[in-house]
Amino acid sequence: MTTWLLALPVIALVAVAAILFVRRRPKAGIVAIIGANLAVIASAILILVTAPSASAATPAAAVATDTAASSSSGWALMAAAIAVVGSSVGAAIAVAYTGSAALAAMSERPEMFGRAMVVVGLAEGIAIYGLIIAIILIGKA
Repeated sequence: MTTWLLALPVIALVAVAAILFVRRRPKAGIVAIIGANLAVIASAILILVTAPSASAATPAAAVATDTAASSSSGWALMAAAIAVVGSSVGAAIAVAYTGSAALAAMSERPEMFGRAMVVVGLAEGIAIYGLIIAIILIGKA
């Protein structure tokens, strides 16, 4: 938790610097931001590939527990993270489209508010389903 509290000001400063860089040099700024994103994605994939094998590389004296169980719990936690991320991104896309369509419909007919908000709420439910799946997976880990 302390690491995140220390990293938040750094993340904010990097975000402000990126915004200023993009404003001064738009093309170079966008290329730099895309390059940084690709570097983060590559490192995340590297960690994802090496994390399950790192638990199997522990010394023989320290392996008193079942390595298959610890490896499977690691995979369950990664699956829970993927479930949350996937459902959140899907819900964000769904809310973006349904929300804009609902606002357009309500601008023409204000009495459509109730029906439009039900559709937006259904789109938000996608994220809740992913969270429930993640809780079930963490419970099994």
